[in-house]
Amino acid sequence: MQTHDRLFIGGEWVAPSSTETIDVISPATEDVVARVPAAKAADIDRAVAAARAAFDRGPWPRLTIAERVDWIRKLSQGLQARMNDVALAVTTEMGCPITMSTMAQALPPGMVLDKYAEIASTHPFEQDRAGLFGRVIVRQEPVGVCGLIVPWNFPLAIIAFKLGAALAAGCTTVVKPAPETPLDAYILGEVCEQIGFPKGVINIVVAGREDSELLVRHPDVDKISFTGNSVVGRRIASICGEQLKRCTLELGGKSAAIVLEDADPAMVVPGLVPNGILNTGQACAAQTRLLIPRSRYREYVDAIGDFLRAVPTGDPMDPTMQLGPLVAERQRERVLGYIEKGRAEGARLVVGGGRPSGLGKGWYVEPTLFADVANDMTIAREEIFGPVLVAIPYDSQEDAVRISNESDYGLSGSVWTKDIDRGIEIARQVRTGTYNVNGFIIDFGAPFGGYKASGIGREFGPEGIACFSEYKSIAIF
Repeated sequence: MQTHDRLFIGGEWVAPSSTETIDVISPATEDVVARVPAAKAADIDRAVAAARAAFDRGPWPRLTIAERVDWIRKLSQGLQARMNDVALAVTTEMGCPITMSTMAQALPPGMVLDKYAEIASTHPFEQDRAGLFGRVIVRQEPVGVCGLIVPWNFPLAIIAFKLGAALAAGCTTVVKPAPETPLDAYILGEVCEQIGFPKGVINIVVAGREDSELLVRHPDVDKISFTGNSVVGRRIASICGEQLKRCTLELGGKSAAIVLEDADPAMVVPGLVPNGILNTGQACAAQTRLLIPRSRYREYVDAIGDFLRAVPTGDPMDPTMQLGPLVAERQRERVLGYIEKGRAEGARLVVGGGRPSGLGKGWYVEPTLFADVANDMTIAREEIFGPVLVAIPYDSQEDAVRISNESDYGLSGSVWTKDIDRGIEIARQVRTGTYNVNGFIIDFGAPFGGYKASGIGREFGPEGIACFSEYKSIAIF
């Protein structure tokens, strides 16, 4: 049982304004494993004030690019030294299997911070251009105080995705972790304290939904960067729209993987299926709609079903497990509700659909595959956020592209083929923000984000820094 009784504000661990706390519950055991203070309005005001002072009067936005890059690299090194602690924290709080926590939860924060440091070190924050009547200086300046609101599925990694860009741009921040997963954020605060990170630049407050909205509405916050579901994203966008406040929204997905007739099942199934059930399906970019040519439909459905039956599912602390529990009881009930809806709408359950045998406790759902799915079924339209895949037959390449694009979302996708040029041709036709040919990766040097209901703005690459910037033109006569 871990107990934290302070909030990280202004570079110090400070007492919260109330005695209200948040319990962290293990998804594997259903036991309370940690308790942290719940930030209230006064705490959020204090965190924003610290970030505001650090931006308006502190050194951070006035440092040279080289100086900011050095601090970002020190932060990366500090987090890399705590990778084992991060992996254990994330497994404890949200049930990610420990082997995956090491690779996909604890490793990326340092990687993405290092990448932002690399990009920022050569980024043209100020350029000279030839204007109509003479010289024009175009400056990329920090937007100001930024609220970073992160979800529970890749908690510290997504903090780093936002933090690296904000710091590189010269912004100060208030980080708001999800109440389900605060433990990794405490490690971030400890690292900031250890390395002496400039005070007020990174502030961390854990809060529930109502108090989180105070951060969005706060008049001294210049920008909100949010990752989460589209319902909350629309709410944040409406508030930011009322205030003409900048926002970046990385929202949901229902990504389609197109398997072409020439693809080899021996390559496709082990390459594609793990990316559909990544993090027990709790990943916005998961490839969950599997588009398979009708001529090979049965072959692939059988192979995918066999693969899923063999996926080790259980105690996330066991390094041999590939799938753990869902993050919360409400999430398990949500996923089971979608499975029932799939059955009711006529999809054929091939494998899974219930609790894994031998696991009487914890919020587990078996890896699940539906076949004979039409693209207008609920399980093909809505983001389930669990280990549920749907196999949809198609008749032609044009048909596959049409099905891919018939979605409210547009975050990710992939195509599987022996013909790379044909794969690139398809990639150019699918309306998503990221796409893969014969694999799945999120590249920290390239922009990540979505079309349609999958969000607004981009993370990673120079485009990520641009989303935390304002552009200023200075004309010289």
